[in-house]
Amino acid sequence: MRFSYLVFFTSDDAACRVSDDDRGRVRTLVAGVPGLERARLYTPETASDLYNDDGHPPAFGIQLYFAELADLEAAIGSGGVLRPLAEPGTLPSLAGAEATQQAMAVRSFDVPEPAPPTPTACSYVVHYPGPAKDTNAWLSHYIAHHPPIMRRFPGVRELEILTRIDWIDAMPWRRVQHLQRNRILFDSPAALEAALHSPVRHEMRADFSEFPPYEGGNLHYPMATEDRPCPAA
Repeated sequence: MRFSYLVFFTSDDAACRVSDDDRGRVRTLVAGVPGLERARLYTPETASDLYNDDGHPPAFGIQLYFAELADLEAAIGSGGVLRPLAEPGTLPSLAGAEATQQAMAVRSFDVPEPAPPTPTACSYVVHYPGPAKDTNAWLSHYIAHHPPIMRRFPGVRELEILTRIDWIDAMPWRRVQHLQRNRILFDSPAALEAALHSPVRHEMRADFSEFPPYEGGNLHYPMATEDRPCPAA
């Protein structure tokens, strides 16, 4: 089992974007995190979906992967390497955005043609805030039924489902407890859009109607995906 720490910066201003300088600061900071295996940096992209249009994506997102929960918690603890990331002035281009954070367990699923992210890689990032009426029933159904459909998307390179855990941190950002998040990776926004307009998308929608009861809706965002391999220390 792997673990992810996720931070998303959202703003009512659709033009809000992370600057190149600020993204460089994030790259530098995460490169020194002990135990970090990989970092993904997300910026807004455009790709249409046959069934969803959830408005403008987050201005910026960070997803960090760890093999051990203890390493994740150390990185975001009071003396953690990532603590300076939340200091005022560190990311001035995002000063007007709200940051939310969550640590989650990562379930990865095989896809027919896996491939590492390209320079134009695009992820479809999906949030299910929840709650579900019965979390076990929700996850049991979703994990048994939805990934076998998603893996048939043409051109899909990665597929993962993230679920809630309890975690310890000292970051000042608002903690959220989303029921679940998904991420599917494609080579480009065009490849993502082609998948979202394929017959598989109709199969996804049909299965959606079979989900156990839950609240909170869902949010779907196309995000340009920068991959930063960080071999664990």
